[in-house]
Amino acid sequence: MHVHFIIHESFEAPGAYESWAIGKGNHVTYSRVYEGEALPSSVDDIDFLIVMGGPQDPATTLEECPHFDAKAEQAVIASAVRAGKAVIGICLGSQLIGEALGASFAHSPEKEIGKFPVSLTQAGQQHELFSHFGHTLEVGHWHNDMPGLTPDATVIAHSEGCPRQIVAYSDLVFGFQCHMELTPEVVELLIAHSEKDLGRAGEYRFVHTPAQLRAHDYREMNQALFTFLDKLAGRYNQSH
Repeated sequence: MHVHFIIHESFEAPGAYESWAIGKGNHVTYSRVYEGEALPSSVDDIDFLIVMGGPQDPATTLEECPHFDAKAEQAVIASAVRAGKAVIGICLGSQLIGEALGASFAHSPEKEIGKFPVSLTQAGQQHELFSHFGHTLEVGHWHNDMPGLTPDATVIAHSEGCPRQIVAYSDLVFGFQCHMELTPEVVELLIAHSEKDLGRAGEYRFVHTPAQLRAHDYREMNQALFTFLDKLAGRYNQSH
């Protein structure tokens, strides 16, 4: 399969998503927009489109961030959805999926940075791609916002601080507000970029200190993510 990543910043690295894509022997390509790399001109030869996070939001303008073209990314996402590709968005990427499908993003009730449990909804527990998550699963978080919901969207998981942690937009399109891709290496990149937020950790219910972030074991959630991706790849291959 051909897996294409849209990456907005060097510190919002694809982590476990990239490990899975490479480990499975897929053809992996990138649009590192922070380095000026172009978005795909066509999605015809892409099987999985994975849109990563970033400090921007879908309302960020080109004047505010010249390397981030929200409308152009939404057009690529919409094209991939129409073409029946597998599309995954993480954090900002999940919000861009919602926007591309006509659902506006919103601010999350709580800022979340750290590792906290998400609870699966009844629909999530019954969903074949998430059945291995159990009722709750501890996952990574690093956000202020959350994706919008289309009329056909299904909330798969929520947390105490955010009601839209995982959203199924269709059989092949999923938004993850949570960061299941975090690894110790990715966490170090984020810590280095987030000194201001982390310095105020005590002001928020769901913001961990750098020491807490470094102490977490992220392997269980990475494995849960790998299983989800395997299942999604199987579903995609059956549909093609």
